[in-house]
Formats: sequence, C-alpha cells, structure tokens
Amino acid sequence: MPDETIPVPAPTTQIPAHAPQQVPAQQTVTGEAAAPSARLASPDAQQVIAGLRATSEGGADLVQLLTPEGQRVGDPRFENYVADIGVAELQGLYRDMVLVRRVDREANALQRQGELGIWVPLLGQEAAQIGAGRAMAKQDMAFPSYREHGVAWCRGIDPIELMGIFRGTDHGSWDPRTVGFHLYTIVIGNQCLNATGWAMGSRLNGRVGDRNGEATVCFFGDGATSQGDVHEAFVWSAVYDSPVVFFCQNNQWAISEPLERQTRVPLYQRARGYGFPGIRVDGNDVLATLAVTRWALEQCRTGNGPVLIEAFTYRMDAHTSSDDPTRYRLADELETWKLKDPIERLRVNLVRSHEVGQEYFDELQAESDGLAARLRSFVQAMPTPGPERIFSEVYADLPEELRRQRDTHVAFHASFAEVTG
Repeated sequence: MPDETIPVPAPTTQIPAHAPQQVPAQQTVTGEAAAPSARLASPDAQQVIAGLRATSEGGADLVQLLTPEGQRVGDPRFENYVADIGVAELQGLYRDMVLVRRVDREANALQRQGELGIWVPLLGQEAAQIGAGRAMAKQDMAFPSYREHGVAWCRGIDPIELMGIFRGTDHGSWDPRTVGFHLYTIVIGNQCLNATGWAMGSRLNGRVGDRNGEATVCFFGDGATSQGDVHEAFVWSAVYDSPVVFFCQNNQWAISEPLERQTRVPLYQRARGYGFPGIRVDGNDVLATLAVTRWALEQCRTGNGPVLIEAFTYRMDAHTSSDDPTRYRLADELETWKLKDPIERLRVNLVRSHEVGQEYFDELQAESDGLAARLRSFVQAMPTPGPERIFSEVYADLPEELRRQRDTHVAFHASFAEVTG
C-alpha cells in the first residue's frame, strides 16, 4: 500500500498562510501484533488485549508534543500552531481539564446517589476535548454526541446546564446558535449528518474561503465509525468539500466491543478512501490536540474540505453509569493507561519545565471544590417538572388536539395529587 500523505503548511514564524505541502504519514501496524485481527473475525480475549497493548502508544504515526512523562517534544509540522502557548496558556489548559474532570466525578457520584438518571463519564478524555474545544473560534459550530462535557465547557456552557439532560428534565437548556455548540445527540453517529449539513450551508452561503471563515467540528467515538450515518457524512462532505472536522475520540472501546471489532486499519486511514486527509494525534496530549485541531480547522476555513482527526485516547471509566467495564476488560489495561493520564502529564510539565509552584495547584483545588459544591447544590434543588412539561417546547403553536390532551393530563395529575395528599 502506498504511503498515506497529509497536507500540512510549511513552518513559518507566524501562524502559517495556506500553503500545504505533502508530508508522509506512517504505516499501518504490521507483523505479529496485527496478525490475529487479520486471521480471525472473532479474536479471543488474549488476542484482544495483545492487540491493544501493541498499539497502546498509537504507533509511529501519532502526533505528540507532550510525552506521558511531561517532556515537551517538537514536531515541525505543528509547532507554529501552538507558538502562542506560553506558561499562562498552559495553566489555562490545565485548569480546564481539572475543572471538567471534577464536574465529571461529581456528576458520577450524584448519579450513584440517585440524583441523576444516568451519567456519561469522560474520565481520561479531557485533553482530547479541551484541546479541540479551545482550538475553535467563536464563529465555529460544534456537534457533540453525549460525552462532550469538556467541549461544552470550552464553548461557555455552565456545567449545570447539562444536568437536566441526565436528570431527565430537558434536552438541553442552551441556544446552540448563540454558543456554537449543538444539543447533545443520543443516536450514535447521527450528529455527523447534522454537522455535514451545517458545514455545507456555510460553504454554500459563502462563509468559507479564508482564515476567518466558518468551520464545523463533529465529535464521535470509535464505535460510531461502524454506523452508516458516519459513512454517509464522510461521502457527502468529501463530494461537496464541506468545511467539517470529523473528530473521532478513539477511546478503544465501543461499550464492550474493542477497536478490533470496528476496523482492520487505523481509523484515521479510513479518510483516504473518501478522498480527504486523516491524521492521528495523541488524545491524551492537550497541546498536540490543540495544534492538530487548529491545523484541521484552517484547512476547512480556507476551502480544502473535510479532515478526519483520530484522537488516540482511553476511556478510564465505564461507557455510562449503567455499564460494568470489569466484565470485558482487564485491570492491568486500565493501569497502563493511568500512566498516560492527560492531566498528570501537563502538571509535571508545568512543575519541571515552568517552575509553577504549589500555590497555583492549591488555588485550583479550592476552585474545583467550589464548582463541585455548586453543581451538587443545583442538582439537589432541581424541581420536578409538572405534567405540562411534556407538551411544552415541541410546537410553536400547540395544536388543538394536543391542547385538550394537555389540559386533561394536567387536571388528572392535580386530582391525583389532591386525593393522595
């Protein structure tokens, strides 16, 4: 198979102008590590774990600027996309990840205590979401699945606005057009079609063509790549040069199914078959994710069509709070990935390379405690919606038949409450 090529701008001292060059990407994993998946349609447990371990570093094609040990490494293709990131900006990215993780852990605890109906953890995926979210500009639009709490944070959505979704009281309380962040999508992969349509609209309305143009980012997981909606979105985006970044968070597991059951080639290489660039980034490296997403957004803004980013990361918690990951994955796999924790690697870099003192971390701890307390108080005080809520915010003008149903429904509940006290 010929080498995959990824067009990236040549390095300059400024954020580079649109002048792509061909830079070869690395090869697919081959040899004994890949052999089990190539031979067997249904690998056994030992082969699945062996395959995961063989690719646990993402392969030689992984874009990385910050190693798991917190060491800053260079990549001439993407250095200029983080040229503006100094110690203050790194502290800001670290703060984002810490606070988002605290929200995630508090919400998870609230679900276990019966305050939320379900929760979808993002533990371990903070760098992928914060890096991509902070790369976006105000005019951009994000289409999430149901795990993008970190991207929501970057788009200015207060975490308490997410709670109604998981308590079952609303579908989201923000205006997507105002914040540039669509409502959560529960149907796997469906948001890719929505994002493609939105991006096609940007192009057809002439809002693409320079570095101030609009771009769209669509977030989904590795399991969604097996859905027809994602395939259709790739086809339409390629044919119509839609300015959309397909951002796949490959967290290795589609609920209980490993990556080997989704694909026989690295996910980013799938883009080649559709005719647009694909690239794999270390999804636990917030700096590399920021750089690669900025590059991809520039490609879209300037009219080069879609880009697929595979953020190679790991889901360190359950798929949702109703899932038990101990039934399908081994503890030593999780322990291996804990050594690549996205927050810890940036903390080490801040301490060792930038001499950030303990006072900063203590202040951030206090801030995260305050955020968790505010979230808990809000959730515990959330009122139960009345029966009329079923009928509200569905139609601009409620049809007469539904109006009668609503009145009957409300009257029944009022009578029942009176009888039962």
